[in-house]
Amino acid sequence: MRIFVVLIFLFITTSSFAATFEGKFIQGSFILGKTEPGSQIFIDNKKVKVTSEGLFVFGLGRDRKYDVVITVNRDGNKQKIVKKVQKRKYNIQRIDGLEEKKVTPPEEVYERIKRENKWIGEARAIDSNLTFFTKKFIVPVENAIISGVYGSQRILNGKPKWPHYGLDFAADEGTKIKAMLDGTVTLVEPDLFYTGGTLIFDHGHGISTLYMHMKKILVKKGQKIKQGDVIGTVGSTGRATGAHLDVRLNWFQIRLDPAIVLNIKN
Repeated sequence: MRIFVVLIFLFITTSSFAATFEGKFIQGSFILGKTEPGSQIFIDNKKVKVTSEGLFVFGLGRDRKYDVVITVNRDGNKQKIVKKVQKRKYNIQRIDGLEEKKVTPPEEVYERIKRENKWIGEARAIDSNLTFFTKKFIVPVENAIISGVYGSQRILNGKPKWPHYGLDFAADEGTKIKAMLDGTVTLVEPDLFYTGGTLIFDHGHGISTLYMHMKKILVKKGQKIKQGDVIGTVGSTGRATGAHLDVRLNWFQIRLDPAIVLNIKN
């Protein structure tokens, strides 16, 4: 009987600080986790923030090929959880009619592109204590047509290029764009080389969203935004063949599929 009681006690003490997860373990996925408050969480040896309620978040890249290891540390007791990451098949998307300088930029704009990419990378690196990422996202453009999906291998003017890491909403120029989630504006740029009118929002714990090709931008850097606020209008600025909004979702520098958090089936 004593051995049986000890075994029960050991089971309780080793399992009570385990983690649960919301989201599928597939390439491009956004994963919301929950553990016992006060626990430490490591994702592949990277320590991540945990809210006072025990919530944490992480993402899986488009081409991730290996398992994800989640380590839960509670008062020195560690538990490792290994999850297999399911592979996805991606579309091939051909886009013609782009200005050649947008497909293969001339050398004189290399420094500009490098500088602009640095700005975007810095905004995505923010690791704030905001917890807006725990809420449900909303669609940024109403009655739009999905014209491009995450992960697609892009062929631009017949030339293979980087995959598409966003979700495209085709709509008339000037259509209102709404914030998908509460957040803080961390980047406002009206004319980036590739992305044109561009906004980035911080939602906490490394989660950010990016809005591209905008015609008008109606917010300022540092501004606090509520979900559903009108933040600008649809345009065709930057590298674009027509009016649309391209939205991106990141966990730090890892690019995730916005369709997953918006519950849109590709």
